[in-house]
Amino acid sequence: MAAEKKFVKSKSAGLVRPYSLTAGRTKPSVDLPMEAAIEALPHAEHVDWPQGDRRTEIVAICATLPSVAEVSAHLALPIGVTRVLVSDLVTDGYLRVHATLADTSTVSERRELIERVLAGLRSI
Repeated sequence: MAAEKKFVKSKSAGLVRPYSLTAGRTKPSVDLPMEAAIEALPHAEHVDWPQGDRRTEIVAICATLPSVAEVSAHLALPIGVTRVLVSDLVTDGYLRVHATLADTSTVSERRELIERVLAGLRSI
């Protein structure tokens, strides 16, 4: 049986321990480089998840096509936990991952991507 997905903040102790949000899972179900841009799909904004559910927060953050690293920073969660949570939402059809770089990407394209990610992280 698949591990239960836990996205809800703890009401009594503030925030649930990060890895309990993923039921101890450490591997995302889809490939998610730190620099990959994540897009919230239109129907994801209309889902009525329980109050305090992290999915609502992740979908809201992804309305501006942030990188996985930026989502992690916004959530104040480790990148590994963020990757698992985001990959769950990608698999469930609420988010889309945009390709970043290919083997044929130029040095200029690589530099531009790094600058965009750094600028996004600084803006947080």
